Amino acid sequence: MSGEKRVIITKTPFRVHIAGGGDIADYYTKYGDGAFVSGALNRYMYITVSRYFFENSIRAHYALMENDVTNVDEINHPSIRECLKFTGITKGVQINSIADFPARGTGVGSSSSFAVGLLNALHSYKGEKVSPEQLAREAVYIEREVLREAGGKQDQYMAAYGGIKLLVFKKDGTVDVKDVEMKKKDIGELEKHLLLMYTGKERSSSSIHVNQGAEAGSHVDAYRKMVDLAYKLYAAYQDGRWMETGKILHENWELKKTLASGISDQYLNRLYKTAIENGAEGGELMGAGGGGFFMFFADPDKHERIIEALPEARAERFGFEMEGSKVIYEQGSL
Repeated sequence: MSGEKRVIITKTPFRVHIAGGGDIADYYTKYGDGAFVSGALNRYMYITVSRYFFENSIRAHYALMENDVTNVDEINHPSIRECLKFTGITKGVQINSIADFPARGTGVGSSSSFAVGLLNALHSYKGEKVSPEQLAREAVYIEREVLREAGGKQDQYMAAYGGIKLLVFKKDGTVDVKDVEMKKKDIGELEKHLLLMYTGKERSSSSIHVNQGAEAGSHVDAYRKMVDLAYKLYAAYQDGRWMETGKILHENWELKKTLASGISDQYLNRLYKTAIENGAEGGELMGAGGGGFFMFFADPDKHERIIEALPEARAERFGFEMEGSKVIYEQGSL
């Protein structure tokens, strides 16, 4: 590289899932395709990769700061360490991240958005253009195979692709990504009806995902019904029947709660019941469950009533992001 300072900034969306199930390998490799209808949020992870003054060191700044690490294997942050090793960048860089939501425990795929955004930034830093499919596959490989973190892979694909998608998880490990073709006005109406409520309860998804994997064979019927709901919602959205979202969300949540212990509890059940009593037509806890964000579907005129009924939760209105991870700033030459 030249002496000119090189700087890359990527912007990567978080996601919500609306209906579906079965993106964990313990299900789709044994019992049939998994499927989700998911949407990317207009809330983001921003990653900056730039040349570091000390050329033989690495500096990483996230919730913590790691200064002047001279051996990439000594970096504490797992994703940063493995993404650097994967892309072959082992010195002379600094990495910074900021996020619209907390990095972990919210259920909106933030850790995978981090991995996808970082991989995108590192490839771009090297002058490499990568497709959404490549970014998603590489992030899945690092999180699920290298780091052995329990979980599925809808998060990585939504972060890489963006939009509103039907994701189908095949037995051979491939993922079919299908656009949900909705009219712009229907998307706008759907956005108005959806409300995120942060439960105030953070959780680690790993133990829940481990339990789900271990118990997958005992819940095949529930998974298949959730997959059917994903296809049902996909067809409804294609036909402009977005008002079916509430009912399908509710059905999906009732099934999801049966998949493993820890997905819900007395506190979360009370929040859900209160939201329904105050006008929500349906909802679901994002991610693995156990805490983080609920997403409710309700007439916009009833949103304030729901918010007032849940003073322990924090409301967040949002829109969908139609683009996946992208480079938003690039300076300097290779």
